[in-house]
Amino acid sequence: MNLFFLAGGSFFEDPYSLIIAASAIIILSFFFNQISKKTNIPSVLLLIILGIVLKFGLDASGVEHDFFPTLEILGIVGLIMIVLEAALELKLEKEKMIPILLALGLAVVGLIASTWIAKLILQYFISDITNLQAWVYATPLSILSSAIIIPSVADLRADKKEFHIYESTFSDIIGIMMFYYLLGNVDPSSSGSGWLAFTGNLFLTIFIALLSSYLIILIFQNLKSHVKLFLLIAVLLLLYAIAKKFHLSALIIILIFGLVIANMKLFFPGKMKKYLNYKKAIHIYEELHIITLETAFVVRTFFFVIFGLTIVLSTLMDLQVALISILIIASIYIIRFVMLRIAFGKDILPQIFIAPRGLITILLFYAIPVELQLESFNSGILLFVIIGTSLIMTGAMIFDKRRSEKSVKKAEAVPVGYLKWKPKSLEE
Repeated sequence: MNLFFLAGGSFFEDPYSLIIAASAIIILSFFFNQISKKTNIPSVLLLIILGIVLKFGLDASGVEHDFFPTLEILGIVGLIMIVLEAALELKLEKEKMIPILLALGLAVVGLIASTWIAKLILQYFISDITNLQAWVYATPLSILSSAIIIPSVADLRADKKEFHIYESTFSDIIGIMMFYYLLGNVDPSSSGSGWLAFTGNLFLTIFIALLSSYLIILIFQNLKSHVKLFLLIAVLLLLYAIAKKFHLSALIIILIFGLVIANMKLFFPGKMKKYLNYKKAIHIYEELHIITLETAFVVRTFFFVIFGLTIVLSTLMDLQVALISILIIASIYIIRFVMLRIAFGKDILPQIFIAPRGLITILLFYAIPVELQLESFNSGILLFVIIGTSLIMTGAMIFDKRRSEKSVKKAEAVPVGYLKWKPKSLEE
């Protein structure tokens, strides 16, 4: 690792050192994923810790660099890849409609309730915060992190795993829409002010998303080039960026494209089937799924390591930060307990504790416009909530895994008996 810590700014001018560092980080991230599978410690948490350790090394070596522009770009690309990855997993089948709608309802209720309580907490402790600022700062703290949840629930029971994938994906999408709707109340040109403009924005985005999804599939299924998948990703990134420039709900375009290509038979019914070459289109879907997984892994790796590099640990030493953060975290799980208890009854473990905050929380926090930024808001609250919710989820997943292992061992320990059967005699 000494190669990473070159003195002064020469590190960032040496391409070979950058290649060595980037390669080492990706290799470590792969091992973190393996550790996560065995221990249920989120790999994201390990990546943040790695970034903090690297920060100490860079500070000791006198290396100075502004990581925030890189963090923002990685965050945007990571967000697109994560939503696309989740959308490609969603199969819109009749028997799954009730679980999907239930997850959607819980995501909406949980997001709004958590944001409102967090807003009240911030207003109580921060005297100079306005009502709008409180809503804007509370929203990122209330969004579930699909970047952490989706890789972490792989070993859960199938129905619980699906619930978390749906819920975290919906929380991401709706949370981002809610955040930019709030920003529209500051600058009407950013996303439109008022519910009418917001609804018009939403329907326009859905129309563009469906139209572009059909066009992409119909065009790309007929391309004979072998290098079309990254071209497809480039088109999606282009659509996202253009939609953002026109202040549309850009992430919906990514979500709908993923849903359309993952459920082509549903979106190409009746006479529309003749326009779809299903064999070629499904081949694109399968390859896109693999590339999306790989790209999301790499982008997520560098995003959280760089986030670790930007962390100022001294902010965690503030007692007010700790108190605000603990109250926000407590409200998250109280709201979650009430919702899940009503929806699922007593079978709410470990779901109640799977509510980490992560990539989107960080990304939206840095997207708060200058006119709404508040100097008295301590960014340590952000870090405290992210780490706190991740550790709570880790503990719950470890407990659930041990509980499952005990149940299996107990079942295996019960001797299996057998009875020798013989037919009854005619005399009996």
